[in-house]
Parts: sequence; structure tokens; C-alpha cells
Amino acid sequence: MSEARIWHGGDLGEARRLFPQAPEPWIDLSTGINPIAYPVPPLPASLFERLPSPADHSDLEAAAAEAYEATDAAMAVAAPGTQVLISLLPHLRPRSRVAVLGPTYAEHAHSWRKVGRDVEEVEALDRLDGADVVVVVNPNNPDGRLLDREILLRLAGDLRSRSGWLVVDEAFADFDADESLVPVLPANAIVLRSFGKTYGLAGLRIGFALAPEPIATSLRSALGPWAVSGPALEVGRKALRDRKWLEAAKADRTADARRMDALLGSIVETPLRGTVLYRLLESPRAPELFRALGEHGIWVRRFQYSSQLLRFGLPRAEAEWQRLEAVLARFF
Repeated sequence: MSEARIWHGGDLGEARRLFPQAPEPWIDLSTGINPIAYPVPPLPASLFERLPSPADHSDLEAAAAEAYEATDAAMAVAAPGTQVLISLLPHLRPRSRVAVLGPTYAEHAHSWRKVGRDVEEVEALDRLDGADVVVVVNPNNPDGRLLDREILLRLAGDLRSRSGWLVVDEAFADFDADESLVPVLPANAIVLRSFGKTYGLAGLRIGFALAPEPIATSLRSALGPWAVSGPALEVGRKALRDRKWLEAAKADRTADARRMDALLGSIVETPLRGTVLYRLLESPRAPELFRALGEHGIWVRRFQYSSQLLRFGLPRAEAEWQRLEAVLARFF
């Protein structure tokens, strides 16, 4: 039997299949990717013509360690996207009982199950007892739930007593979490950080694990040489060191999130949730709204586990905001 397909954002092919009469161009609000990307600098042809050097790879990791406030540059492991790390981690751990705090990004539970691990998806912290591996997305995707650092440190302490791991996915922490676990990383914890979401360059495929020895060494060995392309190395290390751009982007996207809250909050009674880069709407009319938006060429994120949820990313330009506002005004 083939595996059930996990829904992800960004699939405009599926949007066009479901709504073939929708006007072009589509407005894709289905991802949590910054719609205003970091400006890619001019890249010399040599970056495409030669293999990346170990020194360039190490420099990207040093830039990541600095950006995420790791205590040691050796803790940062660069990979071709965080998804690769999510898929790789289960192979580095012997048979374990895994608890995933959810509902959350479905690839975490899926990746552990694929290698035969016993996985339970739980909705409360008190259900995490007894697991050998605990996976937490913080801030959570899609509802934005944010666990305090002290809670995570206690979890790591409990797991340490049975040689367990705490895996914390901080994909949206750049704009939303003031207290990342990285600066105080316990010896049995692994933090995942996404580059593409914050910097709007998901196609570069850069992600990082922040992990202590010997986990970092095991990850590097499993990834092998040249894990990140030369162009991605060059753009990634420049962007991670551009703190001025990051602060400006955070301020701008926070303002956009407030605008989205004002727009959606005027049409639903339940509180909006999410992160700076996306807002989560809950309504019994969500399936109808999904169809209305799709018929007008606006693609938002729906969820397999609840038909009442829709996730809205942020529009890129004023014209996109106005198209969204017009459809919502007609619908409600």
C-alpha cells in the first residue's frame, strides 16, 4: 500500500488542478515563507563551476552559529534544507519510543515512523513521559504555541536520565521566539533552524542543526561532503551576517501580521493564532472560504486533521492585499 501524501504549502499545481478556472496569476498564501526575500547578491560563475570548498562550508556554519547564538561554531551543522535533517535524525538513533507534541508539522512523526520507530502524537506535555525521543516544534506550526525555555530544559533533563533526545524545531523562531534553546543547549538536545523561511529563499535549500558532540559529528558524517551548494553557501553566509536586514524584515513582517489579524479578525469570532509569517483561522465555514478563495486565484493552506482550519501566509504587495480583501468582503 502506498503511503498517504502529506499536504504541504506551495503546491500551485494542486491549486490549478482544483480550480482550473481561477484567474492568473495565483496569489500563494499557503506557505510560511517570508514573501519579501533577502536580496541575492551577484554571484560569480565560479560558484557554479567548482565544488564548494570545506572552508566556505565551515564559514557558513560559523555564520549560523553566530546568528543563532551557539556557544561553539562546531555545534552548527549545515544541510540542504531542514527537511533533510528531519529525515536523517531517526537513522542516527536506535529503536526508540518517540513522542511528538502536536498537532504539528507532519513530517516529524512521518520520518520516525518510516524507520520503524514507535511514534505517538500527543497534545499535552504530561503525555510525553516515558518517551526516549521528544519532538517539539517551537513556535508550533500551525498554531504558534510557544513553550518557555525552562519547560524545554526540564524536558531535556527528564530525557537525559534515560539517555533520550529532545528535538526542537525552531523553524519560525527568528521572528517569534525571544528565547531560543540554542544558547543554553543541553547535551542531549538538537535544535533545527530554517534559513529559507526567514530569508524568503526556500529554493536555496539551507537548514541547520545545532547540536552538541557527538551528535553534530554524526550528522556531518551522515550528510557527507558538499552537502550545501556553492551558491547557497555564498548567499547564506552573507544573509546570516546581515543583522540590519533581519531586524528590518522582522519589523515589516510583524506589521503585516497585524494587518492580517485586523482583516481576518473582522470576519471570524475565534481568536487568530500563528506566527509572524502566517496566521491561523478557525471557522466552521473554512471549507467554503477555501473554495471561494481558490476560485479567485488565492491559495491558502488547509489541513488534513481539521477541516475548520486555514493558514494564511502574508501577501507580497499591496495589489495582493487588495485582492484578498475583496474576496473576503464578498464572502462574508
